[in-house]
Amino acid sequence: MATAVYTHAASHAHLTPPGHPERVGRIAAVERALAGIPGLDRRAAPLGAEAEILRCHPADYLAAVKAAVPRSGFATLDADTFLSPGSLDAARHAVGGICAAVEAVLAGEVANAFVACRPPGHHAERARAMGFCLFGTAAIGAKHALDAQGLGRVAVLDFDVHHGNGTQDLLWDEPRAMFVSSHQMPLYPGSGAASERGAHGQIVNLPLPPGSGGAAMRAAWEGALAQVEAFAPELILVSAGFDAHAADPLANLAWEEADFTWITQAICDLAARVCGGRVVSTLEGGYDLDALGASAAAHVQVLKEAGG
Repeated sequence: MATAVYTHAASHAHLTPPGHPERVGRIAAVERALAGIPGLDRRAAPLGAEAEILRCHPADYLAAVKAAVPRSGFATLDADTFLSPGSLDAARHAVGGICAAVEAVLAGEVANAFVACRPPGHHAERARAMGFCLFGTAAIGAKHALDAQGLGRVAVLDFDVHHGNGTQDLLWDEPRAMFVSSHQMPLYPGSGAASERGAHGQIVNLPLPPGSGGAAMRAAWEGALAQVEAFAPELILVSAGFDAHAADPLANLAWEEADFTWITQAICDLAARVCGGRVVSTLEGGYDLDALGASAAAHVQVLKEAGG
């Protein structure tokens, strides 16, 4: 079966001020890189229903984000997180993309999927936008799989260089969802200590020291993936941030494309053993455009090969 890639033009309409690292050029770089991979099932990410957002975020938060969208220029939700006139639709298409991807993978239409949309989502807490993120895309995908698709257990695996504090917040009390995050520490947002375990012991944080590379990452993830296997998820979701790359300007880890290939392959191998290979990945960070494009292509190439 094929690998589906979900994109939407709305990702290009989420504008940020000049010099902001989370910029339109990021999605253009990913789309250019993925255009070089033949045989992908390319799909348009639908507009996510508000009901999907409300699986993780309260109605008054959604209303506040909607009210803050400017008619022109920019509005600020925090020091790092901006809204332009097209931002809400862009974020809703990211939500719609992950929900559609979950449905397609669970229905057996495709082997696995990658949602190449922006803005990212893993820093968005229950009622707080932060770190470039409006809605918790990966957590929403997890809740959609559990509550709308009837699964009993899912895992969300996050290898972005920044801790997925939003995903952790949204899934803290959810015993059906395991969350694993590797991230540089110390680094924004300051959370993600190994002692943060979730209400049901289902959260695993893997802090990595600045300057560390693939060897430290592989050692940390090998142990964590064994815990995921014991949890036996029926679907694996991935928060795929590519800012742990050595070239990334916002952090200080030293991963290369080969490390993103390794972690993706390890996840796909695990998925083959526990959940029929069902993996849905969504784009998070990555701010050096060349490194982002190359790493995203490496990630999707492994997904494609795993899908057969």
